[in-house]
Amino acid sequence: MSAATGEVVELLTTMIRNGCVNTGDVASGQEVRTADTLRAFLGDAVDTAVVDAAPGRRSVVARLRGSDPTAPSLGLVCHTDVVPATDADWTRDPFAGEVDQGIVWGRGAIDMLDTTATMAVAMRRAGFAARRGIRPRGDIVFVAAADEEGHADHGTRYLLDHHRDEVMADRIVTEGGGWPLTTGPVPALSWAVAEKGSAWLRLDVHGRAGHAAMPHGADNALVTAAEVVRRLAEHRVAPSIPAEWEAWVAAMGLDADLAAGLLDPATVLATAEATGDPALAAHAHACTHLTITPTGARGGVVINAIPDLVEIDVDARILPGQTCAQVEAEIARALGPLTDRVDVVWRHRLETTTSPVASPLRDTIAGIADALVPGTRLVPGMITASTDADYFRRAGAEVYGFSMHSGHATPEQFRRMFHGPDERVDLRSLELSTAMWTELISQS
Repeated sequence: MSAATGEVVELLTTMIRNGCVNTGDVASGQEVRTADTLRAFLGDAVDTAVVDAAPGRRSVVARLRGSDPTAPSLGLVCHTDVVPATDADWTRDPFAGEVDQGIVWGRGAIDMLDTTATMAVAMRRAGFAARRGIRPRGDIVFVAAADEEGHADHGTRYLLDHHRDEVMADRIVTEGGGWPLTTGPVPALSWAVAEKGSAWLRLDVHGRAGHAAMPHGADNALVTAAEVVRRLAEHRVAPSIPAEWEAWVAAMGLDADLAAGLLDPATVLATAEATGDPALAAHAHACTHLTITPTGARGGVVINAIPDLVEIDVDARILPGQTCAQVEAEIARALGPLTDRVDVVWRHRLETTTSPVASPLRDTIAGIADALVPGTRLVPGMITASTDADYFRRAGAEVYGFSMHSGHATPEQFRRMFHGPDERVDLRSLELSTAMWTELISQS
């Protein structure tokens, strides 16, 4: 293990053990633990500051001044919070940060404390190099934000609202890419140029309160809500083929007939399903459809009372060119006559953001990746979740998702680890990502 990889492992396991679990509540996260870990790690190698958006919700910002004030700046953006983990689902303690046979286990190992650790190590080493007179041309900005797994109210959104000049960069690399798309020692790696817009809403389903002992003729909001959920689950939205999906299909080097089927709205889903690859089918569906997913329900007061209100949580994701208004229209189409029984309450809405598929930054990173692992291909595409990239794109930055991953997990295994059990990363991936950021800084 190299000295740099050893630093990454020590930092990564410490952050996993810090357990900065974000449930969405303002008091959760407590990213101050990992923020202080990072501040101590960076020390005086680079100018480092902390920003507190709320008690315990701390972010870290570090900047390395370049030699040319006119050169474009580069941002290395990561986050420090993680989602909850259910111990019973894991074969290891999710917050022990175990290292076994070249694998680091724990919540956040790939989402995205691994990238946070590798970026921090590269940033510190660049700071030490600058002391020796070796500086990049442009400024390098390192941002380790709180609250990415929530609404970013106490993370990136707060930083851009209150500390824009300190955190902004012309070009930014963050999470969402570098995922293996093929199996083998030289996998194709995803290069995230866009992400679906997110539309979170609540459906308030109304009924009439009554005694549960006399259900005949009752207007039970729970029964209506069950039908609402069923209709949402069975509703089929017409597919659409965005440019980002076309770029992904073209870059994957697929058989001509398979590619043609994946690019036809009438056949895209059937074609993907016919391959027998569930990961491809799920990806193809998400990248070509506006999705509407019921994710939770609450209602009732006591066991012997018919409820007059049930709340249903819905997570909708929209494609480039679509709007949040289309989400409401699709919900109305799905519910039909039940629409009048439901109030739509918006909780969060962001439409899709994109960056150019081709760019100088992409060319630089592709060259570095190929030098590290000859034959590596970058496949442009759209991620179907949401990240802090969205907020930086809206602020005017060119943002991409990438990191380096080895073939330690198949594409399907890798996908299932995000917010799932037995999250882990191998030392080779950590080594590759650290080398990637180190070289990218030197070429910036």
